[in-house]
Amino acid sequence: MTRIITLTLTAAALTLAACGTTVEQKAATGAVAGAVVAGPVGAAVGGAAGAVAAGARPN
Repeated sequence: MTRIITLTLTAAALTLAACGTTVEQKAATGAVAGAVVAGPVGAAVGGAAGAVAAGARPN
């Protein structure tokens, strides 16, 4: 059961990493979502995922 919850929260964090208009906004939302899920390490991973999402889909 714990594994399902962890996977669900991780998926939600990565989904939120794509929110925002600019690279900074996407990185920030990813970092916040990652911090909620996995603390400081999650914030770093979420911020990086947000930055990558911004680069993959330019506005």
